[in-house]
Amino acid sequence: MFPISARLPGKCLLRILSVGEALKKSINGLINKVNVSNIGQIAREVFAENLVRGRGLLARALMRAQSASPSFTHVYAALIAIINSKLPQVGELTLRRLVLQFRRSFRRNDKALCLSSARFIAHLVNQNVAHEISVLEIVMLLLERATDDSVEVAIGLLKEVGAKLTDVCPRGVISIFERLRGILNDAKLEKRVQYMIEVMFAVRKDKFKDHPDVIPELNLVEDDEQTTHMIELEDAGDQESLLDVFKFDPNYQENEGRYKAIKDDIIGSSDEEDSDSGDDSSDNEDEENGGGDGAAAEGGSMDIQDMTDTNVVAFRRTIYLTIQSSLTFEECAHKIMKLEVKPGMEKPLCTMVLECCAVGRTYEKFYGQLVERLCQLKKEFQDCFCELFKEQYEVIHRLETKKLRNVARMFAWSLYKDACPWTMLECVHLNEDETTSSSRIFVKILFQELAEYMGLPKLNTRLKDPFLSPYFEGLLPRDNPKYTRFCINFFTSIGCGGLTDDLREHLKNAPKEIMSRRMLAAAAAAAAAGSSSSSSDDDSSSDSDSDSDDSSSSSSDSD
Repeated sequence: MFPISARLPGKCLLRILSVGEALKKSINGLINKVNVSNIGQIAREVFAENLVRGRGLLARALMRAQSASPSFTHVYAALIAIINSKLPQVGELTLRRLVLQFRRSFRRNDKALCLSSARFIAHLVNQNVAHEISVLEIVMLLLERATDDSVEVAIGLLKEVGAKLTDVCPRGVISIFERLRGILNDAKLEKRVQYMIEVMFAVRKDKFKDHPDVIPELNLVEDDEQTTHMIELEDAGDQESLLDVFKFDPNYQENEGRYKAIKDDIIGSSDEEDSDSGDDSSDNEDEENGGGDGAAAEGGSMDIQDMTDTNVVAFRRTIYLTIQSSLTFEECAHKIMKLEVKPGMEKPLCTMVLECCAVGRTYEKFYGQLVERLCQLKKEFQDCFCELFKEQYEVIHRLETKKLRNVARMFAWSLYKDACPWTMLECVHLNEDETTSSSRIFVKILFQELAEYMGLPKLNTRLKDPFLSPYFEGLLPRDNPKYTRFCINFFTSIGCGGLTDDLREHLKNAPKEIMSRRMLAAAAAAAAAGSSSSSSDDDSSSDSDSDSDDSSSSSSDSD
């Protein structure tokens, strides 16, 4: 099991085995001793061990201890929270293994292990180590095809994490309890399980008073210092079993020295006793991390940029889950801003909001208000939605009527609230040649909604705004009587004929203007022709005068 060269002497091999066994026993002993009263001291002793090298052993020890003693789950979760605040890769590995363990136990119908894994994940959510999306996916999986065992596991999970979910994701909690109510009404489960569901509703009514998310003694890490991991149920990745095996390291002493610098920095910053040594150790850590390929490079921070679309797909999935788990648009906008959207990711975010709105059975005002709030928070979001409006209008013929209607109503709300500028209507050219049936339906719904929100007088005033008039030349054409007549007939047919009073007046006066233009053109042409003929007559008369002068002078010379 140990990838050690066969040429190593026996004493060296024995020493390597003894070091790995000592690390394993030390970590197991510390995990077995931890409780509410001594968790701070145990955390310092755990940091004294090389957690970069032994993070697999630590994750396995915690999972085994929690499975054997479920009543101490909140203590183990608090210990993971402390370690995760300093070494996030340890918390991520533990959470990934728990998710994979839950999936295996769910497929094997292992109720005990399934409940144990779900409870541990729930307490990691309470400690902000795991994102609430993970536990929501687990609950919905358990309730999708409800059985006695799956409902019992779901209720046990909700008791542990219900208080936290009620604070951060009330919309998700409402959908979960609606599903439980439907299961209870079906009455297909045992009486015992039905009674458990009724008890769960009573617990929720009491606002989880007897099931707090984190007790004060274990609330040891500030929210802004914690790193939250989001590992989805269907994409948990690899559990990295090789980390449980102690491997031969040719640079053992060097890597131990590097972890000692990390350890001094962590412990020194936690108890604030030896600040000078903590500063020196952090300097050493920075210097040695710059050239290392060893274990400290795994423990240090590394900025990795994925140039593929993997990060975009993951970001879109996060936005979708955030939207679906939010009860109000204020909550959704707050969660989105907490994600700290990186520059360049605004367009995928806005596209995801638009697609979520489009696929709904009916239009929800939630999306229009969300667009309004996002545009008010950042100018970049406003620019992205303007660009999306132009893109959607160009490919509007590809959308179904349902999607077309939802998108039009969302943009109508954003225009009504001035979240998006009215200049984006510049791309709309309302005439028979440049529109399709889909685009006309889109414009119809857009202006009917605007008329309902604003009223025809205010909407008419906005369309007559002298600053915006150049941007409405395609929407309200005046350059061609044929296009003008089409526009008047269109708005009249959709009940917005009051918007076309100026166009009617323009069309009424168009023949007179055309005749006056023609008369002016003809007069100008005649004037130009008259001036040219008069100039030619003047030239000819001057030529004849000069000829007569020449002849008279020649006759006088002959005399």
